[in-house]
Amino acid sequence: MLREDTHESAAVVFRGDYARVTAADRPGVAQPVPVRDVPAQPWGGIAFGALLLFAVLLAGWEWYWRDFGVTPGTRNTDALWAIQRRRIDNGEGDATVMIGSSRIYFDMQLDVWQKLDGRRPIQLAFEGTTPVPFLEDLAADPKFTGHLLVGVAPQLFFSGYALHHDALPYFHKESPSQRVGQWLSMHLIEPYFAFYDPDFALDTVLKRQAWPERAGLHDFAEVRKLAEHQPDRSTHLWSKVETDPYRQIARDVWLNHLAPRDDMPPPEKLKQILDDQLDRAAKAVATLRARGVKVLFVRPPSTGPYLEWETKVFPRDRTWDVLIEKSGAPGIHFQDYPELNQDWILPEWSHLSQAEANRFTEALYRVIERTHPDFVSAPTVAR
Repeated sequence: MLREDTHESAAVVFRGDYARVTAADRPGVAQPVPVRDVPAQPWGGIAFGALLLFAVLLAGWEWYWRDFGVTPGTRNTDALWAIQRRRIDNGEGDATVMIGSSRIYFDMQLDVWQKLDGRRPIQLAFEGTTPVPFLEDLAADPKFTGHLLVGVAPQLFFSGYALHHDALPYFHKESPSQRVGQWLSMHLIEPYFAFYDPDFALDTVLKRQAWPERAGLHDFAEVRKLAEHQPDRSTHLWSKVETDPYRQIARDVWLNHLAPRDDMPPPEKLKQILDDQLDRAAKAVATLRARGVKVLFVRPPSTGPYLEWETKVFPRDRTWDVLIEKSGAPGIHFQDYPELNQDWILPEWSHLSQAEANRFTEALYRVIERTHPDFVSAPTVAR
């Protein structure tokens, strides 16, 4: 019941248990702050029921994705990247560092490289992102004096596209609370919950449903989960992409991305972007090499429709060849070496399966060891 203590001239008004008396009910009398009695309810039971419902729904969502083939694992975040980036400034400035896009990220196996080289590289590549800003960031860091392997995926390197464009600002401005949040995520959530991957978040799942088409919205498929990550960002292609019909989903996404689009910039704008990327890369490489850093560009393999599209849109003589010439740094293109130009298994045309990535990492290391021996740390290890 609602109770109101009002001015002396106003009577106590009863309007039911939850109605609020307003000024309209008491002409000429100021409206006081109402005093509301908390209704008697079994609050303990209600709280328990809500908690039980939450647990059931959470368990159901977790079961659904585990049944789909998902397992708990590390999330690839800006904060995880920042942890590895800090290693350079915390005493590992002479390390071998890898930057690039998803091909260097997924295809280069750190365990294999460490076995051959004696030292574990620092993996700073990011999927869907040009490495040019990261190249510039390392060039501006005098603490980095080691070896730099730069992956070149033509579509990303020369277009300037950066899915993870916030990684560098995050690293330079990361707060203590953000570091704590990353620690809590890595130790209390990621090891136990499969659905915690961003690809399986409820809003993401809802977004990719077959909603009715609407004018002005482009049918641009989001890239699905492709890889599994470790805390030090050692990464490999998800086995489901290799062996499951899910592979066709990944292929369909690429076909969607490679299809002609009416919102693409005009050719003159694309050329301007290309020239800018080349100039920025060349300037950063000059700074690095002047400091004694060994820089090596690597073009990993692709195949099928993806390679056909790259060859057409980003022809080698206008991209890769110009990059090597302008930067003055050496480069290894997979098509130039028989051991790198094999019939690799690339399930969705762009990334190697885990077993093939192991073989490719060793093959690439042997090519580097033979052609650029000053780039490797221990050319006599594990022959």
